[in-house]
Amino acid sequence: MTRTWPIAGLLFGVLWMFVQGPPLAPEPVVGSLLIGLVVGLPTAFVFRRLYGDTIDIPRSVRGVPYALLYALTFVREAIVASLDVTYRVLARSDPVEPEVILIPLRVRTDLGVTTIANSITMTPGSLTLNYDPAENALYVHVIDGSDPEDIVDPIRDWENYALVIFDEELSPSDPAPDFAVYPPDRTHPILKQAAPETGEATAADPPNEATTGGDGDGR
Repeated sequence: MTRTWPIAGLLFGVLWMFVQGPPLAPEPVVGSLLIGLVVGLPTAFVFRRLYGDTIDIPRSVRGVPYALLYALTFVREAIVASLDVTYRVLARSDPVEPEVILIPLRVRTDLGVTTIANSITMTPGSLTLNYDPAENALYVHVIDGSDPEDIVDPIRDWENYALVIFDEELSPSDPAPDFAVYPPDRTHPILKQAAPETGEATAADPPNEATTGGDGDGR
């Protein structure tokens, strides 16, 4: 275990070196790295309360291959989804069946849940609507929910990697909870808020003759 803020300062220094892009010679590379450390270490110390107190470096290193797998899987899914959305825009004759899917998660840390939610939103054709902390579940809107399992499967793959990356209590071998589908008939709690209740009069509804008495009844 080691303290977190020096690691953050060191990573900033390395990142600064790559961003600045010095010539591949010892003096420019070392000079760029030192400048990054001079700025990064004090900054990380000032904002040390934003980080955890300590970090387990061996455990974090074990998560690096899974982080690469996560990135590759996300990029692949984003490309496939982009092509699918493009095809649907050009071929307008194909039906679109939007759905809202409730997906309970096994990841429970804030960073893990946020990573999964943002990955869903950044994938074309899907959008994270809300997070239910009581159920530890995401409400996800998809452009075509005719095959919800096909939507949930890549999300489960991301979650399997995230369980290792963020050192979650559960592991990829733990069974994933079942998901639920809300069809676009406004039965979903969030969508229902925007819909009038059954039998509720709206401004566009014509007056009921039983209430007004109809024409010529004197009322």
